[in-house]
Amino acid sequence: MDIHPVLHPVVALLAGVLILIFPAILNYIIAFYLIIIGIVGVVGAM
Repeated sequence: MDIHPVLHPVVALLAGVLILIFPAILNYIIAFYLIIIGIVGVVGAM
């Protein structure tokens, strides 16, 4: 399972905008991003 190359910059852009608007949700954005990358990595390794 491969992530489309455009997805990472879009996720980064979205996260950046959300952090600027709502700085308090920074921890949640980072946590969800890491969880998603981890799941994709584990599923891709199978």
